[in-house]
Amino acid sequence: MPNPPVVPSSGEPPVLYDPPELTPDNWNRAGARLLAKLIGEFAYEGILRPVLDGIGVPAEPSRSLYSLYSLTVPGADTPQAGSEDPDAAHPGEGAEEGGVLRFRARRGAYGSWQVDPAGITWTPNPGPAPTSTPEPEPAPQPLTDPLAFLVRAKHALGLDGITLGHIIRELTVTLAADARLDHSALTAAQLADLGYAELEGHQTGHPWLVLNKGRLGFSATDTALWAPESRRPTRLPWIAVHTELASYRGAPGAGLEAAEALYARELNEETRELFAGTLRARGLDPASYLYLPVHPWQWDDVVLPLFAPAVAAGTIVPLPADSDLRLPQQSIRTFLNATHPERLTVKLPLSILNTLVWRGLPTERTLAAPAVTTWMHALRDADPFLRDECGVVLLGEVASVAVRHPLYDGLDEVPYQYKELLGAIWREPVSRQLAPGERARTLASLLHVDPEGSAFTAELVARSGLDPRTWLRRLFAALLPPLLRFLYRYGTVFSPHGENAIVVFDDQDVPVRLAVKDFVDDVNISAVPLPEHDAMPQEVRDVLLTERPDFLTQFIHSGLFVGVFRYLAPLYEEQLGVPEGEFWSLLRAEILHHHARFPELKDRYEMFDLLTPQIERLCLNRNRLHLDGYRDRAHRPHAAVHGTVDNPLHQL
Repeated sequence: MPNPPVVPSSGEPPVLYDPPELTPDNWNRAGARLLAKLIGEFAYEGILRPVLDGIGVPAEPSRSLYSLYSLTVPGADTPQAGSEDPDAAHPGEGAEEGGVLRFRARRGAYGSWQVDPAGITWTPNPGPAPTSTPEPEPAPQPLTDPLAFLVRAKHALGLDGITLGHIIRELTVTLAADARLDHSALTAAQLADLGYAELEGHQTGHPWLVLNKGRLGFSATDTALWAPESRRPTRLPWIAVHTELASYRGAPGAGLEAAEALYARELNEETRELFAGTLRARGLDPASYLYLPVHPWQWDDVVLPLFAPAVAAGTIVPLPADSDLRLPQQSIRTFLNATHPERLTVKLPLSILNTLVWRGLPTERTLAAPAVTTWMHALRDADPFLRDECGVVLLGEVASVAVRHPLYDGLDEVPYQYKELLGAIWREPVSRQLAPGERARTLASLLHVDPEGSAFTAELVARSGLDPRTWLRRLFAALLPPLLRFLYRYGTVFSPHGENAIVVFDDQDVPVRLAVKDFVDDVNISAVPLPEHDAMPQEVRDVLLTERPDFLTQFIHSGLFVGVFRYLAPLYEEQLGVPEGEFWSLLRAEILHHHARFPELKDRYEMFDLLTPQIERLCLNRNRLHLDGYRDRAHRPHAAVHGTVDNPLHQL
């Protein structure tokens, strides 16, 4: 393990980290985009309620689908009804006055808002006139700073002071990460030439969550070392944990029933002997220990402080790093092997608060991951449609080591972050599953727009030689059939959001099939028993979450349609000329084609109705602002539900 930094004995001061990306241009450009996203996503979730502006300024010709909207923001002395801020009625000196926010936006499917970052303005309310002479109306001021707007709109957003303080931090850190991405951004054409792992480091994060790179717990240096946008390959240190604390599970289908089989595949003989020798030198028996990599940040901030008794007793022993370089992926806690891409990807707990949850690994779910993989693979392998026609790739979580904490894991009432502290999950890499000429890219990459305004998707369509409509049909035909088959036939859903869903392309950049990952965390099953669940192992049944049938469809609606296609549809219209209404019609046609292909499942199409007139509106940003905030809780939070939205796939 690397030693912590110290001040040189000569008394020379340490060198401060000076990030080159924090320049005015990068900051303002990233800020305008993040402000537009904040307005649009908060409006989508009903947190803000803009109205069509009455000034009547026409939209610019290039923005013909955009209308002018305004939002009246109350001042500190006139808090919005329902504000939870106890200090709202006593703002004190220097408090922000209210004003009017104006911006251009277009409305889209599911009631979404697409806000134009250019031309967002703020008009402050006129102050009290010092004389009887009327003051002129204040002039609109350009606004590109999401932090300034957040403070001005704290009452309109219904934020209490504690939540506001933490949100300012998360928003600032997210904006700094966006500036880093801008500083090293590549063109869409350059991105199209990158491999799967390298492309991950250029993605901008969750499109729906505004605070998508808050990473509470990381310092600026931690971010520079470990964030995916840093694109820094690194060697991971390992630890040995006695089997009184650590347990191993392996998937039989992968030939990893025993831990020794995993280590023989993932570590060379020299490294295995080095690990065993380290234990013997302490008088310990290697046969009584399990090996697993550990994130250096997690070791320093979590394992050493909270497992100190186990370290003192020799139950946990630090080991050297292995020789492979690994690259952090978008999930930040998952590392792909850059030295040996054919080796397994490793997922490690990282006790930072990012997006909605602490990014640990629950002990029970870590242990059950290989069993869930085995069950999912069995469903696919016994189904000719999934196996042969779809060729769907299920990136199995084939091995795991879970390390329980001697105290926390036995206490139901403690915050869940303390029951997800130490372990590892090994997952099959997508590179192993590709045919010659195929290449893989996460679904999230299709939403990327380069600094010149060119969409990554448009670049792929151009390279394919297909017309945009045909390419879009091929995308839907690659993604939808396996997801629909698992839903309708097996009452089982993935969470096919942009990071979990991977598009496999042929050598002409045409979408041909789907790969899916993250089973134990994101697979859900029907709460209504189905015959297809009878053979489910009890270990799998115990860890998979269940949902009522009418809500099970939300994982496809919110994960894929709202979470990805809600952004892809207007992008496709603007850059590839396919009207948004036609986008959703083509998607509906793919679903109906699947229904016609399997008429014997008609009752399931009614049970799991994707074409219902309305769906519940799931909200991700409301969790942080209004529901969970930054409080500890015993169980992981789930997305909030707030009202309903029209389903663009329904046809009257």
